[in-house]
Amino acid sequence: MGVPITQIPFVGSPEPTLGVEWELALVDRDTRDLTNAAPDLFELIAARGVDRAGQIHKELLSNTVELVTGICHTTGEAMADLGATLDVVRGLTDEIGVDLYGAGTHPFAEWSAQQLTEGPRYAELISRTQWWGRQMLIWGVHVHVGISHRDKVLPILSSLLKYYPHLLALSASSPMWGGHETGYASNRAMMFQQLPTAGLPFQFEKWAEFEAFAADQMTTGIIDHLNEIRWDIRPSPHLGTIEVRVCDGVSNRQELAGLVALIHCLIVDLDRRLTAGETLPQMAPWLVQENKWRAARYGIDAIIIEDSDCAERLVTEDLAELLVRLEPVAVSLGCSAELASVADIVARGVSYNRQHEVFARTGSLRDVVSSVVAELD
Repeated sequence: MGVPITQIPFVGSPEPTLGVEWELALVDRDTRDLTNAAPDLFELIAARGVDRAGQIHKELLSNTVELVTGICHTTGEAMADLGATLDVVRGLTDEIGVDLYGAGTHPFAEWSAQQLTEGPRYAELISRTQWWGRQMLIWGVHVHVGISHRDKVLPILSSLLKYYPHLLALSASSPMWGGHETGYASNRAMMFQQLPTAGLPFQFEKWAEFEAFAADQMTTGIIDHLNEIRWDIRPSPHLGTIEVRVCDGVSNRQELAGLVALIHCLIVDLDRRLTAGETLPQMAPWLVQENKWRAARYGIDAIIIEDSDCAERLVTEDLAELLVRLEPVAVSLGCSAELASVADIVARGVSYNRQHEVFARTGSLRDVVSSVVAELD
């Protein structure tokens, strides 16, 4: 059991910097099933002394690789950073005969065939969570945005939950599981919240409340480290950021850029409004929870609850107005084009729509995997 926390220092970021973590699955080129090829990949990385090795990370399962940026200032910089790392990784996966796959779940892989990455942290997670932990064949995108002071973190986090369904609906890419259609646009969102410290965050008002919560978690042995609080949106005190973990896995850099720009603009807008003395709007936890379910179930067809008065609206209608409202913020952050591209995601059809279309046309789940692989750029 870890040492109980009494205080959690927050290393504030003087600028609203960006960091992005992009999880990708490894799939066999012939069968299109998941493959436990990460050890082979990391052997090559070590043997070759690969450039950017520090930005290529292992994950819980050996069918996964995570690409991470350094500290970036704009969406464009983050995408260029990820692109350079992606080029390196693709050169190596070509050598071992696997492809990279960017979605929230795999349509037909069996959880029992997946191997754990070696390490005490992962072994302890599975020892504790058992069957649900072994089920976690899920991939996502995490976006960090720098916050200048700890007292801003929790008001921004709670207000950001109003936009949870927008982010999930836009990124939803996990409609199939174990060879079956789930009826959900994002089955990943429903799966991940089964872990004991995952799911929606508590809406604390003061930093001391978060510290007291973390102390209780440590004292009772629920966590040994702060990063074991796996909320969908969480503070990252050692980095000085809010980390948004809402989004399903993403298949291509264009859509990823749009999502990163939207998250960056949302958080900076809330930060500026708070700094100007505004009390940020919040929604009751039960309304936030319902919105999460609606977005996971219906994707961009979700009718969401807009405010504490329980007004309802199609998520795409609210999104269209949101993009217009955030345009000045995007200009100041140098991401106007990327923010505008969010509308293209809706027009093109979100990943779960595209996967459905391929399956309806071909009747093949392998073709669904191939279509997702082909989108990677």
